[in-house]
Amino acid sequence: MVEVFSYACQHCSNLEDTINSWVETLPADVRFERIPAMFGGIWDIHGRLFLTLQLMQVEPSVHRAVFEAIRHRQKLVSPDQMGDFLMALGIDKTLFIKTYGSDEVQARVDDAHHKVRAYGVTGVPALIVDRKYRFDQSAGGPEAMLRLAERLISQERVARQMP
Repeated sequence: MVEVFSYACQHCSNLEDTINSWVETLPADVRFERIPAMFGGIWDIHGRLFLTLQLMQVEPSVHRAVFEAIRHRQKLVSPDQMGDFLMALGIDKTLFIKTYGSDEVQARVDDAHHKVRAYGVTGVPALIVDRKYRFDQSAGGPEAMLRLAERLISQERVARQMP
């Protein structure tokens, strides 16, 4: 199960409110991965921000704060601006900037670019189930997207159990 999102997407922000608790209910054999949309420009800058924070294992509240800051048009386009914003949330600015520029984050950026292309994602939020099914907001909003994901996950789990 994969979610492709952007911090700058209001629909993604709305889904964020619902998906975090939903993920906690997924069966143990279902792996969930969140991937930032990497479509170039600011998408990549915000994607790198997410991947840095993910590597730093920040609390979910930090991601929520980033969504809100971007929604309120706070400029988070340079590592220094991001670091200043994150420092107010208790994150070490120097460590953030060092991590942001690290080879490990670059490897994650490259992987995210590859996956977004491989999944054929052209808009966000997008959910991908078992690398087969890709759907977006047109499924009817956050709750409908998650209901569809549940049905597809269940369908794929049953199919895997068949001889």
